[in-house]
Amino acid sequence: MNKKATVLDTSAIRRSLTRIAHEILEKNKGVDGLVLVGIKTRGTPLAERLRRKIAEIEGVEVPIGEVDITLYRDDLTNMNESKEPDLKETKINEEISGKTLILVDDVLFTGRTVRAAMDAIVDQGRPSQIQLAVLVDRGHREFPIRADFIGKNIPTSHEEVVVVELEETDEQDQVSIYER
Repeated sequence: MNKKATVLDTSAIRRSLTRIAHEILEKNKGVDGLVLVGIKTRGTPLAERLRRKIAEIEGVEVPIGEVDITLYRDDLTNMNESKEPDLKETKINEEISGKTLILVDDVLFTGRTVRAAMDAIVDQGRPSQIQLAVLVDRGHREFPIRADFIGKNIPTSHEEVVVVELEETDEQDQVSIYER
């Protein structure tokens, strides 16, 4: 793959997350009843960063969790039968029934990951609502899913790949576009 461009650097990611934190607080009129849930792998550190930003702004730490969508994927049956899925743990220690859940992910593309995450969440409880925060929305939806909070819209072609790198998982913060 050839790198076309870096579209977000460390500072731009920080600014985007600060803006998203403010938008979450404004839309929900504060932190009461909020729970942040990151979709593994890169949604989890983004949710933690949002938690810290919200704590800086409001002085309150919002409960946080993480969800593994592996068993909820709609392409699990298409995988090689000899290959076992790589299961990670879903950890939502907070009671989510009746709460406003902010689902956090790095890239919104077809909507299939978000659909799988919502299925996994509903197995844990019945939130009053689920809102979606993403660092990047690249378009090309296959499901009727829309983000409530977006760091950056990046129109892409199907031949392009959006790569999110985060300090916690990749030792640097940046979002780049590659050509296949």
